[in-house]
Amino acid sequence: MHQGNHCEIERKYLIAMPDADFLRARPGCAVWEIEQIYLTAQPGTTRRVRRVTETGETRFYKTFKRRRTALTAEEDEGRISAEAYKAYLLESDPALKPILKTRYRIPFEGQTLEFDLYPFWTDRAVLEIELEREDQPVRIPEWVRVLKEVTEDHRYKNVSLARETPMDAL
Repeated sequence: MHQGNHCEIERKYLIAMPDADFLRARPGCAVWEIEQIYLTAQPGTTRRVRRVTETGETRFYKTFKRRRTALTAEEDEGRISAEAYKAYLLESDPALKPILKTRYRIPFEGQTLEFDLYPFWTDRAVLEIELEREDQPVRIPEWVRVLKEVTEDHRYKNVSLARETPMDAL
């Protein structure tokens, strides 16, 4: 996770539900339990706070995001105190439900693969891969079954999942 202002470039894929124990067993895997709350925001921006628990330690983050292209967003992101997190919760957007997910962060060939498993799906998950530039080639392990790329499908943005969950037939 970056700190401060930066550009985030990522590709996102809808994948067949992976085996969580298999992911956990991958070398270097970090497991994050995430609760993500969306805050009220001006059009064109997204504001959220996260509570992340990893190996018994809980951390809090805020992220303010403005999309530049389908792959790139300007982000102001940083760690915050538990008190600041509670204060931000007062700005929660009542139209958006909290997002709960388990994220498996796995290093693979110089990239970090982020597998997000959500409690509302049993047959699919999301794989995000952060890139250094938009034209950077993506490397996905052969053990991942990609159903389709959803980088440009707004229904699979977390803020959209907080509103409505796509349940398309696979």
